[in-house]
Amino acid sequence: MTQADFLKSPFPAPVDLPFAETAGPARYFNRELSWLAFNWRVLEEAANPAVPLLERLRFLSISATNLDEFYTVRVAGLRALVRTGNATLSEDGRSPAEQLHLINADARRLMQTQQTTFNRLRREMEAEGISIVPRSKLTARDLKHLEAHFLNNVFPVLSPLAIDPAHPFPFIPNTGFSLALELERKTDHRSLKALLPIPQQIARFVPLPGKPGEHRFLALEELLLLHLGMLFPGYSDKGHCSFRVLRDSDLEVEDEAEDLVREFETALKRRRRGEVIRLKLSAGAPETLRALIMEELAVTEDEVVEVKGLLGVADLKELILSSRKDLMWPPFTPRVPERVQDHDGDLFAAIRQKDMLLHHPYETFDMVIRFLELAARDPNVLAIKQTLYRTSWDSPVVSALCEAAEAGKSVTALVELKARFDEAANIRQSRRLERAGAHVVYGFVNYKTHAKISTVVRREGDHLVTYTHYGTGNYHPITARIYTDLSFFTCDPALGRDATKVFNYLSGYVQPEGLENLAISPTTLKPRLLELIAAEADHARAGRPAEIWAKMNSVIEPDVIDALYSASQAGVKISLVIRGICGLRPGVKGLSENIRVKSIVGRFLEHSRIVCFGSGHGLPSRKARVFFSSADWMGRNLTRRVETLVEAHNPTVKSQILSQIMAANLADEAQSWVLAPDGSYTRDLGPSDGHLFNCHQFFMENPSLSGRGTAGAKDAPRLVSGKDDEAAGAPAGL
Repeated sequence: MTQADFLKSPFPAPVDLPFAETAGPARYFNRELSWLAFNWRVLEEAANPAVPLLERLRFLSISATNLDEFYTVRVAGLRALVRTGNATLSEDGRSPAEQLHLINADARRLMQTQQTTFNRLRREMEAEGISIVPRSKLTARDLKHLEAHFLNNVFPVLSPLAIDPAHPFPFIPNTGFSLALELERKTDHRSLKALLPIPQQIARFVPLPGKPGEHRFLALEELLLLHLGMLFPGYSDKGHCSFRVLRDSDLEVEDEAEDLVREFETALKRRRRGEVIRLKLSAGAPETLRALIMEELAVTEDEVVEVKGLLGVADLKELILSSRKDLMWPPFTPRVPERVQDHDGDLFAAIRQKDMLLHHPYETFDMVIRFLELAARDPNVLAIKQTLYRTSWDSPVVSALCEAAEAGKSVTALVELKARFDEAANIRQSRRLERAGAHVVYGFVNYKTHAKISTVVRREGDHLVTYTHYGTGNYHPITARIYTDLSFFTCDPALGRDATKVFNYLSGYVQPEGLENLAISPTTLKPRLLELIAAEADHARAGRPAEIWAKMNSVIEPDVIDALYSASQAGVKISLVIRGICGLRPGVKGLSENIRVKSIVGRFLEHSRIVCFGSGHGLPSRKARVFFSSADWMGRNLTRRVETLVEAHNPTVKSQILSQIMAANLADEAQSWVLAPDGSYTRDLGPSDGHLFNCHQFFMENPSLSGRGTAGAKDAPRLVSGKDDEAAGAPAGL
């Protein structure tokens, strides 16, 4: 047993800290530095020998993509504050300038570690027959192949650009990658500075001929340098460098925009032309080129990162070869719930039988798509309402809604245009829905609609029945394969009425009153959460069992953190599984000695939001209160978004969340990092030959409770059981 096993291990001894670190701003961790700590954990998986080789390469690529997005949004915002002289302190008491200094120092270390990690992975890949070949080691066969590839597939889309008074420095888009060249004309030795933007539509790594089972690649920039003579005839290369830019990608939208879609289309164009936030430059660049690039892009020295190694680490995802399944995770096929099979695929009949909770990706997201497709084709279905936050470009959810609208059903789609980096896809989908005849609404200008709700109104006999889906994740079939999320299906009339009131709120700005089972942001969710935490503290003060289990992506909202501190001081035992940002300082004597926090980073991205309260009976218990939500515990989610908090009442659903989902996350050791009072994360892998419990493996191998059909739930393993479960004969563990 390791300290990461929150089910069995005791709470660690608290650390005694000075009063200033427990009463003032230091009682919070900095949001940005906590995010960087998360990305360090992602990068660490790239060095984890328990992870297959090409999956480690994927983690490395993800860490680079994450860091790019962090700079284009979060760092861009801080830099804007500094430039306008805004010295507002963060919750942990740091000015924007202080945060930028700490971020840049940590990010530079992270980028250097990315290069070190890549070099290690590169050697391992070479041993497996996958290699990136330098120009100096190309064979005559390679050169012949590359010349044909260059002329046929690359040369037609290149635009070599001279840089002189008649040819100003061109615009380089966000994440744009370019070669800068210092050339000399052979006839009269006249110098020429030139730029060669590398189109993002071309693959970064060019395949080379090789033996069977051998995969050889040349980096695209090397291909371009190899054929400079075709691009600049009569010139020789006197010096060159490559560079990549990141621009401010946060959107600004006018509050009073008359046409929100058109305003967002304009804002997306502004994003492309945002100020440069960071310039990454290959090490050893000629000084004249370096100075020219910095001047033209208007960057300062502290915004330049010299890279000795590969620029654009995110592009390494291209080398995750589908032909090398042996170097990736073993294939996994999501389960179809047995109860749906019992009803011959009739999802409405399965839901009528009993509420059903699906745990993605272990249970297929196709059930969500099938729910809408069945509704679109069912003559008894009258109306469908749907929120869309993130969708794919070719979304089957949108296709089903369009089919329903074209069939004459009343279809209302709430499309959130402010879903960062998915705005263009969502605009496209909204146009498609409107053409099909659906009512498309965009919610609020000031609030993002992040709630995941779908309702289907069906005529059954002489009355109408509302079938409702509440989710913790997005209606996105691609991310649903790797994100762990919950999908809750019900035909409970109260939950259907609540969902309808939320849709009326979104489409008509009608403040929902009398919600029966739902709390929503920005109105009631935060107060409800604070009340529940305070009630648990009251149980502790009265001497009753008091416990909170919660699972989130991020926890930084100060009122919630302070409420958890207060509950800890009252004696409530609080175990948190927080994948990403955590502003709460656990394990501090007199402040948070009854709080422990860990982060799970593994094969799947933990994304579901769950909170469980013992309610005077401890955990797990059939009398516990169990909730799932679309909202993380962040200020934006609780006060600036439309979110949902749904209480689970069905005993099987509650048991599934408590004794399977939460219990497995709390018990996980193999993928868990435990947060220390000083903000560091440690991973206790125990003895090298020891078996470490892996929650993702558990979920892949074992059926869940509420999707069980005639097979029944008794053979679905629970990791923990209350007295009621044991009396019913359910297996209590593994």
